[in-house]
Amino acid sequence: MTTNKIELFAYYLKKALTIQELESAIGTKFKKSIEATYYAQIDDGIITYTQFNVITFIGIAKGRIDTILRSLGNIDKLDSIYQDYPIVIRPDLEKSFAVDNDKITLRVYNIINLVIISYVISQSVALEVYENKLLDYYGKSRELIESSGTYSMFKHTTLAKFAKELVLVRHDILMDLYLLDKPDILWDDQETELLYNELARSLELKERFEIVEYKINSIKDDIVIMMDLTNHSHSSFLEWIIIVLIAIEILMTIMEWIGLK
Repeated sequence: MTTNKIELFAYYLKKALTIQELESAIGTKFKKSIEATYYAQIDDGIITYTQFNVITFIGIAKGRIDTILRSLGNIDKLDSIYQDYPIVIRPDLEKSFAVDNDKITLRVYNIINLVIISYVISQSVALEVYENKLLDYYGKSRELIESSGTYSMFKHTTLAKFAKELVLVRHDILMDLYLLDKPDILWDDQETELLYNELARSLELKERFEIVEYKINSIKDDIVIMMDLTNHSHSSFLEWIIIVLIAIEILMTIMEWIGLK
């Protein structure tokens, strides 16, 4: 039996694209597939684009990929985050598919399986983006903790802004990524559901998502503590101002009384 190996490359784009922009740049029509995933057949492979801002190339030469990325007009804005995963087509495979850390093996080349694979890889790429973002947030959080000993209006504003950023990141993960949601089509197709589950397990999506959630909650707790400390410092600062004002008023009263005497 002939074994055919094709390469998958998935890239995260910082700038979201409309399907019209994508079609205009590449010069081909895209079709709607599962969820908000679109695909187009080009050369001997396919291109998919998901709501996670991830564009995936399957079975397309690297030179052609570079040309397409340049045609999008924002090659300089491409994030460095990408993932690749070899796909092997083996007609003699006993099962419909096999997944391991090195490759995905399919018995039959078909569009729905490739779209499912690109969908899960897109989730993994998008999750990696948030994993990297949280590394930056941990660094910012530590800097804020180390400078939390004194009060200033600037520091209070910085904490409030940082807390807002965390809320937005959490919203993006929970509402936009749908990392733990399966495409609706899987409920009607046991074979593709098994492929999705096996690939999601291999990429550890659930475990990585839980770690991201834990890190966000950890940073959030740190920010809450720092906000409390800052508010306490603010209260102490105001109390001292009141004490000083009272002392000045008493002093002025005494001086006025002495002057009258």
